[in-house]
Amino acid sequence: MKRSTISMIAAAVITSTSFGVHATNNWQDTAKDAWIDGKAESVLLFSSQLNSFDINTDVNKGQVILTGKVDTEVDKALAEELMLSVDGVTSVDNNLTVITDKNSQQTSDFVANLTDSKVETVVKTRLLFESEVDGLDINVEVDNGVVTLAGTVESEAERELAIAIAKNTNDVDRVVSNLKLDKNS
Repeated sequence: MKRSTISMIAAAVITSTSFGVHATNNWQDTAKDAWIDGKAESVLLFSSQLNSFDINTDVNKGQVILTGKVDTEVDKALAEELMLSVDGVTSVDNNLTVITDKNSQQTSDFVANLTDSKVETVVKTRLLFESEVDGLDINVEVDNGVVTLAGTVESEAERELAIAIAKNTNDVDRVVSNLKLDKNS
C-alpha cells in the first residue's frame, strides 16, 4: 500500500512537471510570435507601396500568414519579400488576393521602383527598431539602389550607425549621407 501511494505521488509530480515545461514553452512561443507579428505589421505600415489596412498578418511558430487583398501580383510579391526581411520570420504563407492587376506586363522600371520601395521600408524599419538611433529624425529615400539619409543625429556615432544599417540592407548599392549633427546636443 505504501509503495503504491509513493508511486502515485511520484507519477503525479512527474506529470505536473512535464505539463509545466510544456506550458512555459507554449507561452514563450506565443510571445515570440506576437513580437514577430508586431514587427511584421510595422513593416507593412511603413511601406509606401502597400495599403497595410488591407493586409492581415498572423504568425504561427515564426511563419507569417498573409491574408487580405492587394492591387497587383507585384504588391503580393512585395508583401512576401517584406515579411521575409523581418527578423525571426521562418517562412511566409502568402494567401493575399489580387483584386485587379492593372498592368500584368512588368517593366524593369517598375520592378526597380518596387525594389527601391522595399529597401526604403526595410531601412526605415531597421532605423526605427534600433535603440541607439532616433529613426524618427532620419528621412530615407531610395533611387535605383542608392539610399539617401537626411535629417539630424545627436552624435557622429549615431550617424555612422545609421549609415551602417543602410549599407547592410539587401539591394543597396550605395549610401549617401546628408545627416547633420544636432547643434543642441
